[in-house]
Amino acid sequence: MNRKGKILLVAALVAVVAMAFRVSWNALRDIASAVGADETAATLYPFVVDGLMALALIATLVLTDDARKFALRVLGTYTLASLVLNYVHGLVPKLHSDTGVTVDWTRLADWDPANWALVLLATSLPVGSIYFGSDLVAKVLHHRPAPIPPPVANAEESTETERIRSTADLPESTPAPITAAPWRMPDPVTVEFVKSTVPLKPMPAVAAAPVASIAPRPAPAESTRPRRATGRLPQAARSTRPKRTPAELLAEARKVTAGWPDVKVTAEGIRREVHTSPANARMLRDTLLAERATPAP
Repeated sequence: MNRKGKILLVAALVAVVAMAFRVSWNALRDIASAVGADETAATLYPFVVDGLMALALIATLVLTDDARKFALRVLGTYTLASLVLNYVHGLVPKLHSDTGVTVDWTRLADWDPANWALVLLATSLPVGSIYFGSDLVAKVLHHRPAPIPPPVANAEESTETERIRSTADLPESTPAPITAAPWRMPDPVTVEFVKSTVPLKPMPAVAAAPVASIAPRPAPAESTRPRRATGRLPQAARSTRPKRTPAELLAEARKVTAGWPDVKVTAEGIRREVHTSPANARMLRDTLLAERATPAP
């Protein structure tokens, strides 16, 4: 919409609001007179109610977030209150009668609870206008609009470039097909599967180099003797000391342990002194201890 159309729209809105205010002004003035306002207060009463509605509407257009919601609540509350008072003015003919008949002071309805609610509503609207009007004005004065980002240099050119890039019917978007030049292949040659009659170049005969014969190596003869078991001690490694009989071992053990006490007669001590196996040492220990335990006849 151009500027002239916007001006006409605003002018029409102002005219409609002014005529609506004039209609509502008559009803609100009579309501104010019925609840005890004097002539001057009754004349100013419509400006208090409908004027705050206009202020709340302007604040709604300026404020944002929670402050805007608060302005909308004030606008809705005062609009509903003005509607109720205009409705009561139409229901009670005595409020706008020209016959000289007037209503009782502070009597807007026959039912007492409804009358009390209407009187409370009519008398509280001026006080609410002071509070809510001041709060809305303070919010508007302290409102800081969001900063407008600086204009981008060559914004129109960049937008136009993006638009052109996104167009699908540009000739550059579809490359022209590449036509490959035909490659001529050589003609096939017929080949016969027969021996060639072309004489070959004679090659000189090459004498074979003499190869020296390899003399056979003697292999060791296999032994017919059975192989000894692993871990068996060879005869040459065995001790040359003759094997002692049990009687000889006992005699030698008696000689060695003649001066030993009974507690010292152990298999390990006998094995070290007699140089025998652990089994023989245990046997000798048992025999010696048995002999010492047996009393002499």
